[in-house]
Amino acid sequence: MSRLRRMPRQQQPARPARRRSYDQFCATARALDSVGDRWTLLIVRELLAGPRRYTDLHADLPGVSTDVLASRLRDMEQGGLAVRRRLPPPAAAAVYELTEHGRGLLPVLTALARWGAPALDERRPTDAVRAHWFALPLLRALDGLTRSGVVEVRLPEGEFHLRVGAEASGEVYGYGSADRPDACLVLDADAVLAVGRGGSTLVDAVEGGRAKVLGEGPLADELRGGQCPRA
Repeated sequence: MSRLRRMPRQQQPARPARRRSYDQFCATARALDSVGDRWTLLIVRELLAGPRRYTDLHADLPGVSTDVLASRLRDMEQGGLAVRRRLPPPAAAAVYELTEHGRGLLPVLTALARWGAPALDERRPTDAVRAHWFALPLLRALDGLTRSGVVEVRLPEGEFHLRVGAEASGEVYGYGSADRPDACLVLDADAVLAVGRGGSTLVDAVEGGRAKVLGEGPLADELRGGQCPRA
């Protein structure tokens, strides 16, 4: 008796999942269709500092699952917020980076950081922290500087650097120390948050001894000299 052979089913290409939408003819609703999912804006926050590998993103987004992170990155690619590319040798690693459309979210995140700053009265025992998460409040505090350059920021939690001034281009902040900063700012998280809440300026922090500016040159002088605009 011949053995019947089971024919494999013809596989159909998987349909891309339809993203949820508010289905409202409203600019705010359309924006939330793209960035309203949990974790999306925090991924944007990470990528504002430049291209990042998937493993680095996962390390700096405590609490996100690998499935959710992969899903959000895929949605961001489909929505034109980010692209995935491979670095040339010797790195030969895949990284994600924001498109110009994605970088346009910087003012949104800066505004959210200012709005949310009063909620950071005290650090909870379960709160994770990364030094570069304090970049957005400082960027707003330094907005309006007449001198352009790179400011290295040193916190007890670590270091990051900012590109400030009208001539600043590319990523507005980056991870770790800068190669040749024009000025160095030493302070703690409480001083950053005080400035981020809008009740004082960086110059107030410097004059009160809560922050210190290192370095010589026009940008360092301006940071010391009281030309930072009041929030």
